[in-house]
Amino acid sequence: MLTAAEVLAQNNFGNTRTGGLAGPMGLFLILVLAIATVLLIRNMNARLRRLPNQFPPAGDSAVAASVASGAGQEAGAGSEAAGGAPARDSSLNSGTGPQQP
Repeated sequence: MLTAAEVLAQNNFGNTRTGGLAGPMGLFLILVLAIATVLLIRNMNARLRRLPNQFPPAGDSAVAASVASGAGQEAGAGSEAAGGAPARDSSLNSGTGPQQP
């Protein structure tokens, strides 16, 4: 008659010692995930550094008027050709992030 300890101690999974691939494969997956995490963190930090310290106020009437009339693209191209920076559209980020007073 089998006791409870003998039933629990039986190996129903076969010989698990041959091959020995689980350990190295697990290490490989952990290293791949760690490298991917480091690269993602570096990418996010680089993107955050490129952001300006303050965003322009959302109620900028000149930019809003040019975007509403569709003239924002022509005005942006003209200032770029003149050597200036292109005009930024503040309406794209108006609903996201913390609002500055």
